[in-house]
Amino acid sequence: MALEQQNVIVLPGYMNSGDGHWQTRWEARYPSFVRVPMRDWDHPVCDEWCETLNATVAASKGPVLFAAHSLGCLTVAFWAARHASNDALAKVAGALLVAVPDPAGPEFPADASGFGAVPQDRLPFGSIVVASTDDPYGGVAFSQACAAAWGSGWESIGPRGHINADSGLGDWKEGQRWLASMA
Repeated sequence: MALEQQNVIVLPGYMNSGDGHWQTRWEARYPSFVRVPMRDWDHPVCDEWCETLNATVAASKGPVLFAAHSLGCLTVAFWAARHASNDALAKVAGALLVAVPDPAGPEFPADASGFGAVPQDRLPFGSIVVASTDDPYGGVAFSQACAAAWGSGWESIGPRGHINADSGLGDWKEGQRWLASMA
């Protein structure tokens, strides 16, 4: 099914996604893409972010896909493992999890709280973890371990940093194809 016909929940990471970010560009292109309305992008609290995601999914017409970046990926994992209602989980068709950050890594934001021990539970929906070979926030081995634990596919896009606006991906057609493959 084409992305134009999908309900997609966009989950940016720490400090939100700016104008040149692939998430923002996708939202501008597809009216059915909705960004999770986090109260505080600069001081993320895991439980709060998970509850906001749960409310967003509950208010959505299913099925939905997640387009998550960075801390948004960890939010999906924590939400599915500890916060999601069965009704909300049943609405999720799949998740694109891009640039998963390592909470134990030296670059992980000190302002983020509650994201420590990453859930090792298999996600109850299809998912693909996408990584860069030079992401300062999460190494290849960490992203592969998350993909294995979560039952996700794993894709590398080579040296693209944190797979954000600075990566120069534009509309990132490859990412759109991966997202559409889970519809």
